[in-house]
Amino acid sequence: MSKIVKTITSLVSLPIIVFGLYIISHGHLTPGGGFAGGAIIATFITLLAVAFGKEITGRNLSKQLLLLSESLGILTFIILGFFGLSSTFFYNFLANSGEIFGRTILFGLNPGYINSGGMIPLMNLAVGLEVFSALSLIILLMSKEND
Repeated sequence: MSKIVKTITSLVSLPIIVFGLYIISHGHLTPGGGFAGGAIIATFITLLAVAFGKEITGRNLSKQLLLLSESLGILTFIILGFFGLSSTFFYNFLANSGEIFGRTILFGLNPGYINSGGMIPLMNLAVGLEVFSALSLIILLMSKEND
């Protein structure tokens, strides 16, 4: 790949990751969330695989690491669902609790308080990790760079 492609990939990598994390963390306030943010961050891995090939992806990413992080993401999501089981499965027990992620909105629309979603931001993080790991694993297996 040319130096131009590698340079542009290096320049846009950090903004792609930051934008994906922004979409994940603001999923309870704006359109987006864990799936969209995880897919955005997985495009970073795709870009690395296209621009650098085995130089980066084969050396730094392993199938076992991605399988482990995918399993961790889905397991975290399911465990969060069980935490609210005293009422119902996936009950948002952190909402309006006054603790972390439980800021109470007194009346009307949420003016953008990030810590007001209860369990939803935590679930978005878990889904984002799972989607990022799964899509990155698919990209690495399809590129046949990690045989």
